[in-house]
Amino acid sequence: MTKAVDQPHVRHAEAGSAADRLEAHTRLGAVPSSLKDRIKAALACSGQPALIAAERRVPLAALATGAFLSAATDDLQGRKVLVRTRSPLAAALALASLDGVAARLILCPPDLDAGQLAQAATTAQADTVVSDMEDDGRLGLAHHRILFEPSGESDTTARSTSTEWALFTSGTSGAPKMVVHTLAGLTGAIGAQPGRADAHAPPVWATFYDIRRYGGLQMLLRTLTGGASLLITDAHEPLADFLGRLRVHGVTHLAGTPSHWRRALMSPALAGVSPRYVRLSGEIADQAVLDSLRARFPEAAVGHAYASTEAGVGFEVTDGLAGFPAAFVEREDGPVRMRVVDGVLQLRSARTALGYLGADAPPLGDAQGWVDTGDLVERRGERFHFLGRRSGVINVGGLKIAPEEVEAVINACPGVRMSRVVGRTSPLLGALVTAEVVLASPSDDPAGARSLILAHCRERLPPHKTPASIRFVDALAVGAAGKLERRVA
Repeated sequence: MTKAVDQPHVRHAEAGSAADRLEAHTRLGAVPSSLKDRIKAALACSGQPALIAAERRVPLAALATGAFLSAATDDLQGRKVLVRTRSPLAAALALASLDGVAARLILCPPDLDAGQLAQAATTAQADTVVSDMEDDGRLGLAHHRILFEPSGESDTTARSTSTEWALFTSGTSGAPKMVVHTLAGLTGAIGAQPGRADAHAPPVWATFYDIRRYGGLQMLLRTLTGGASLLITDAHEPLADFLGRLRVHGVTHLAGTPSHWRRALMSPALAGVSPRYVRLSGEIADQAVLDSLRARFPEAAVGHAYASTEAGVGFEVTDGLAGFPAAFVEREDGPVRMRVVDGVLQLRSARTALGYLGADAPPLGDAQGWVDTGDLVERRGERFHFLGRRSGVINVGGLKIAPEEVEAVINACPGVRMSRVVGRTSPLLGALVTAEVVLASPSDDPAGARSLILAHCRERLPPHKTPASIRFVDALAVGAAGKLERRVA
C-alpha cells in the first residue's frame, strides 16, 4: 500500500510529527486496508446486513463486491474527489467505491451553499465531482454519477492508494474549515459492538446524525466494518417518520446528540422503539438526559462518547454518570492521552486528524501532537465535568459563565425537557444570563413553573449564573449537525 502522493495544503503540527502520525494511522488500519476490503472481512462472520434508507436497501455484500459509479474505477485512480450528494445513501456508496482508489475524498455535508462548495473545491484541490445530481457546470470539474445499483464488479487491482478523507468541522461559521483524516484514524476507536447479545444476529444501528458529518460517519464506518446494518436518515425526513422506521426495522443500537435525544423523548412516535444500546455524543450529556434515557429504556446499555472532528474519538463513558472519571486523564498508556491545561481538555492520539486543509490554515496541534479541543472542564472530586465551549463563555460584569453549565442545572429541574442559555447584551454588565425553556408538558401555570426553575437554580448556582429571565418556548432549534443552535440575544 502506498501513501498519498502529495499533501501540500495539509497543515500539520510540524513535518516530522506529521509523518510519524501518518505512519501510525497506517499501522492502525493493518490488513485489510481499504473500506471495501474491511466490509468483505466483516461479512465473513455476519448475516445479511444492509444500508437501509427510506427509499431503498443496499446489502453490504453488494458494497463489498460492486462498483456504484458511472466511471470505471481506474478512471478515478489518484483523483481528488468532491463527494456531493442529495441522498446520504449515495454518499455511502461513493465512499465504499472510492476509498483505496481516490487520493482524497472530500465529503460535503448537505447544507453547503454554492459559494462554500466552490471554496471547498478550491481549498481541497478537487479535480473531480461524484454526485447523484446532474452537473450544473458551476464547479468546472469532471463529473461522474453515483448509481444506486452496482455497475459491475469492483476492480480491486486499482486499489493501491492510501486515501485521505477530508471532512468539514461542525459548528463552523463563515468559510467552512476542513480537516484531513485517514480511514485507519477514523476507525481507530471501533471495537466490539456494544450491547450485542447474539453473535449470530448482527446489530441494526441507526443514527439521528447525517452520515456526511463526523458523528454520522463514525456510525457508518462502525456498521460497515462491523458487519452490521444501518438505518440511514435524511436531513429532510420528519422525526416521526424516522422513529417509525426504527420500529419497523427493529433497531437495536441508536446514536445521536443529547439534543437529538431530547427531541425524540418528547415525541409520541418513540413508543415501541426499544434499543439494546443508546449512545450520545457531540454535545455535553448532562445527568438529566442520561437519567431520562435510563428511565425510558431500562434494559438498554447507555453510553456517552467524547469526540470532535479534529481530535477524533477520545473516550466513551458507560457508568451512567455525566462527565468522565479523573482516571482517564491520569493514565499514561492506552490509545488516547488526555490532559487539562488552564481548564481546557487536550487530546493526543493516532485518531486525530492529520491537519487542516488550506495553505494558510493554522496547525491542528502543537509540536508534540496535543490538540486543544476548546472544551472547558472542571474537576469535582474524582470526576471531570464539562462546562461548555471556551468560545461560548458569557461575560457578566467580568465573571465568566459557560451556558452549558447553567443549562445542565435547568434541565435537572422537574418538568423541564431542555433549555438554552444565551447572553443578552447589557450596557451595564456586558451581558445578562437568559434562558429559553421547553417544558416536558404544557403548563397551565407558567408563572409557577418559572418560579420553580428560578428557585431550583438559586439553590445550585451563584447569583451571577442564575438566569435573569426565563422564556418558555415550544421547541429549540437544532442545527444540521444535531447541536443546539446558539446565538447572542
